[in-house]
Order: sequence, then structure tokens, then C-alpha cells
Amino acid sequence: MDSGGSSDMTLAFDLDALQSLAHPDSVFNDARQWTEYVGVVSEKPTYVVTNFTRKHRIRQDFFSGPRGRAESLENVAQQFETDRHVFVGTSEADADLAEEVGWEYLAVDDAAEAAGWELGEPAQPDAVEEDTRDDWP
Repeated sequence: MDSGGSSDMTLAFDLDALQSLAHPDSVFNDARQWTEYVGVVSEKPTYVVTNFTRKHRIRQDFFSGPRGRAESLENVAQQFETDRHVFVGTSEADADLAEEVGWEYLAVDDAAEAAGWELGEPAQPDAVEEDTRDDWP
């Protein structure tokens, strides 16, 4: 994805946008190559975001916590002072929210096309073998 020539960017995905990508873990890994910080914001309870990101092995630099998306985006912008703050969403309401809090908006469809990300139901991550302990009875 073209980041405008600068990696001094904070990228926030709305959870719905992230859930519309076939390989959200790969998307985060890719985004880390051209952004400074990347995370997830959502109106849903923290455990919903945490469960999704853990299941897909996504390491985020920030997340909404118990607050709403507008407050989360404002706090992220204050905490992570980068040249650009870009919010990836799925709807006109998301675009309005980005404008309201002073973030750039990028529709997930446009982001996926520009970055070569596949849209679709998130794939199940590959199974990770459990560590076996030789000292356990």
C-alpha cells in the first residue's frame, strides 16, 4: 500500500473492517512494514476485540478498551504523535467519525485493493503445536 512516502503513520482498523479481511494477521504484518503503529478500535466490549486478535495472532499497539471509538481515536492521536493518522472502516458512519476526530479515512475495500489484501471471511490461523513438557507426569 502506498503510504504517501512516509512510514510516520498510525493506522487504526475498525473491528468490522478487520473482520472483513481474509487474512487479518497478514494484514497487520504487512501494515507494520509501512506504519509506525497499528491497532484496532471498536464499540464492542474489550473481550470481543481481544478474542479476535488473539485467535488470529494479531499484536496490536493499541486498542479501544472500554471507551467508544471517538474517544479511542482521540486518545490514540494524542499518545502516538505521527504525521498521519488513518482510520480504516466500512461505512459512511466510519468516514464521518474519522472526519469528526481529525483522522484520514480509508474504506477497507480501497485499502485492500491498494495493498493487495484479500477480502472475505477471516481464515482460521494455522494450528500452533502445543509445547510438550518432558518433566510433566
